[in-house]
Formats: sequence, structure tokens, C-alpha cells
Amino acid sequence: MTDAPMTASASTATAGEVLARYLTGQAGGFLRALPQAVGEAGARPGALPSLNAPGGSAGTEDLLRAVRRIGGVLHTFGQLFERTWAEEFRSELRWLLNLLAQEPAYTRRAARLLGALDTLSATGATGELGGPGMLAGHQGAPKARALLDRQLTLARTRAHSTVLQELRSARLHALADRMTLLVGEAPLLTAAAGEAGEVLLPQAARALETLTAAAAALPLRRAATAYQGDALHRLGGGAPQVPAQARTAAPASAGGDIADSALAADDAPWHRVRILVKRARYAGEVCGRAVAELDGLDRVLDHHQEAADAAVTAATAARTPRITPATAYVLGVVHADQRLEVEAARYAFGSQWPSISFGLDGWEESPVPRTA
Repeated sequence: MTDAPMTASASTATAGEVLARYLTGQAGGFLRALPQAVGEAGARPGALPSLNAPGGSAGTEDLLRAVRRIGGVLHTFGQLFERTWAEEFRSELRWLLNLLAQEPAYTRRAARLLGALDTLSATGATGELGGPGMLAGHQGAPKARALLDRQLTLARTRAHSTVLQELRSARLHALADRMTLLVGEAPLLTAAAGEAGEVLLPQAARALETLTAAAAALPLRRAATAYQGDALHRLGGGAPQVPAQARTAAPASAGGDIADSALAADDAPWHRVRILVKRARYAGEVCGRAVAELDGLDRVLDHHQEAADAAVTAATAARTPRITPATAYVLGVVHADQRLEVEAARYAFGSQWPSISFGLDGWEESPVPRTA
């Protein structure tokens, strides 16, 4: 199965025809996934299944996949569409993307943070070098775990309630109508009548140039130093012992907001590159020039963002009023662990960052594997 069936001859296809076929495939995927995501298929009247349930998550992921790709195409090849229409459509797609992504994100974050805390608190051998975790036997670990679980469950429940409300809204129905009319109704400009290779490949190449420039601005030399990301998970394997007084001391709250702002500013360029990688991937799919390296970079930067978001959650939980110093300390260690995951992702990105080109010599339409 492919995202965009390529049926016309590569030598005769226009840019508009190639874009129409790609958007047709994505709109069809959206409309097929929508009933499953909102529970209209096979659900009891008035009952909507959880988007985290096995049956609902597949529909939601398919919906998100189509939304991301359509939005990416409208951005990269926006010069070929009527400007106001494309901007309004992208705005609605961003709304739906942000809406649907929240609950799965909280689910993954809970699994990440609670899993990290369980490993850090393990009394048996952990990590390649063995030994107990840094927080093994720490009195604040159970309370920290309960706090994280409670806060993330509440956030996930609120996100789910919002999703259920909005998926019944007129706004979603209007967006579904847009998708139904997308085929043949997309207001393409005259430039889209040109030969596909001559029109689309240069714009896809510009998406790569933008990505390359953004990646060049990253501190890749600093990220080239590997971090011992498993050091916090082992004490018996040679990691330094933590003084007892430090293990029960609460982290200083003064300057916490400043530190959060500094980390956010440090993460922002990486998050921007993540978006550009996705746009370049989707542009390559449209042109039949999928680049495998971009798939790997996309996964690495997704890991980077999830670790960064998890670190923010741990830091926020550590500033919860009236928690014990021991609990706050444990949450501080979890925060540090996730920041090490961020550094590990940056190291992986620097190791994988390739010299990428779609190639501008000729035009090749080939099936594009269905990917995440």
C-alpha cells in the first residue's frame, strides 16, 4: 500500500496532477481513519472509545499521519495553491494535530517517566555494567512515582475530555467536508500546470536546503561528545556515590524558571530541525524520492522532543507545593536522566546527519512506502 498512487506517465504528469494524486491518497486515509478515531464505527450510540485503546489508537495514528502530510505539502508546495485557502486549511490541520496528539503524548510520557524511575529505583543489576540504580532504596521514590502517575493521569484525562468534546464539534465536521472536497477542489495556480519534475523538485530541494541550513546552525560539535546516559541507573558499576545529605535535600527553587527558559531556548533549534526533517520527508514522498536517512533522523528527533518534554514534566512536578525534600530530590534525578536522553539523541543525530539530495536530473515517480 502506498500513500500516493502514481498512475500517470512520469513524462506527461503535471505538478498539479502529482499533487492531486498525493492529496487524494492522504484525504482518503483521513476519511477512512476518522470514523474509527471518533468511535462512529462499531461503538455503542453515544459512546466513544478511548483513543489509547488498541482499536482507537490505530485510527488516531492514521489520522495524524494524513494530517501531517497534507499540512507539510501545503507548506512546501504552497506557491502552487491559492494562498488564503492554503493558510486557512493549514490552520485547521494544526488545530486537529495539536488536539489529537495530546493524549497519546501524555501516555508515552507517563510510560517514559515511570519506566525511568522504576529503573533508577531498581535494587538489582541495571544497565550494561550492572549494579543497583542511583535511587535504589531511596525513601522518596515511591512518593515521586505516585505524584508523577497522578499528575500525568489527570492531564491525560483532561486531554481525553477535550478530544471527545471537539470530535463532536462543527469545526471537525467542516474539516471533514474540506477533506471530502479536496480532490478536484484544491485551488491550484497556473504554475501547477508545468511539468512535475521542473516544478516540484526545485521546491523540494529548497525544503532540503532549509533543513541543511538549520542543521548547520546546531551545536553539532558540542553534541559529538557521547554522554554516559546509563550512569544514573547504576551505582554498583562504578558510578560515584551520592552523599546521604544530598540524597534528601530538595533542589533549590530559586532560578528554576530561569533554568527552564534556558533549556527551552537550547531545545528550540532542535525542535525546529525536527519539523524541517518531516517537511523534507513529505516533499520527497510527493516527488517519489523518499530518503531513508530522513526516516532515521525523524525518529531520533522525535525521541529528543519526547525526552525534553518529559524532563520539563519532572521539573514541574519537583516544584509541586508541600512535597517532601526526598520526593523533590528523586524528581530532580529523573529530570537529569531525561536531559541525558536529550543529549544522547543529539549525539545520535550528529552521528547520522548525512549529505542529502533528491537529485534534480530527471523525474522518477515511484511508490512511497507507508511510514509513520
